[in-house]
Amino acid sequence: MKIGNIDLGERPVMLAPMEDVTDPSFRLICREQGAKMVYTEFVSSEALVRNIASTARKLHIDDRERPVAIQIYGRDPEAMVGAAKMVEEARPDLIDINFGCPVKKVAGKGAGAGMLRDIPKMLSITESVVKAVNLPVTVKTRLGWDADNKIITDLGPRLQDCGIAALTVHGRTRSQMYTGDADWTLIGKLKADPRMEIPVIGNGDITTPEAAAKAFDDYGVDGVMIGRGAIGATWIFHDVDQYIKTGKWSPLPDKEKFALLRRQIRESIDRIDEYRGILHIRRHLAATPLFKGLPDFRQVRIRMLRAETADELEQIFREIEECYF
Repeated sequence: MKIGNIDLGERPVMLAPMEDVTDPSFRLICREQGAKMVYTEFVSSEALVRNIASTARKLHIDDRERPVAIQIYGRDPEAMVGAAKMVEEARPDLIDINFGCPVKKVAGKGAGAGMLRDIPKMLSITESVVKAVNLPVTVKTRLGWDADNKIITDLGPRLQDCGIAALTVHGRTRSQMYTGDADWTLIGKLKADPRMEIPVIGNGDITTPEAAAKAFDDYGVDGVMIGRGAIGATWIFHDVDQYIKTGKWSPLPDKEKFALLRRQIRESIDRIDEYRGILHIRRHLAATPLFKGLPDFRQVRIRMLRAETADELEQIFREIEECYF
């Protein structure tokens, strides 16, 4: 699969953009584990053109992450064009437009998935961004606003006509948020549409190697994107990559998985500071499947998620290592 001149190979599996999750360290680890491309957290176009420092920091990328995409969102066409030009100066491999974020503070204001209620504006912004930059531009969106407005099969070719280089579709509507099961049927229908000449990438509920392979086999997508399935489990890309290539996979030893989690914590603290770095990483510790099913782990888990210093966490991790790994 190619996006512009970026060759991602056959059946590539990528890391989805996730706010407050896909920081530089997390992205790099996922690349090392087998993700074929990674995406930044989404970047507010309006905050970027206003030179908000915390937003500008999201543009930092490491050459070891490549290929890497920076994702932008917004509802103001002028700000989106201005932000895209600023992003281009940060030298990512491509620019992605977020038309899929369902959270109220984004979609409720007409940005992200909110654009699914104003298709002419969505198309206008897309075309303007494509024309404003020399990098490949891609779009990530959803099936539609709600169950009565699943418009992706009509929308896909129109976005393609705006000049985008690839389209990613999350198999839920905005109204679903992240509830229920992702519906890949319409993603497959879009991919099968003879009008579609650009890559179609599917996203939603890919949490196992088998699910990734099924997405390729049953729906014919060009690529698969993993989001929440990678939180606290960067090694999912190792497993999926093995399975896609060989039809079987051998999981990493638990000690290696544990080492990856500990590395995330160290690098989060180094990047931010001790207190906020630990807060940032808690969602990974809470979500990781590594600790699920361990006997008598409840109290350890509570202590782990309440720890506020690196020394405190390290002491707990030593106990976990001695008792379980």
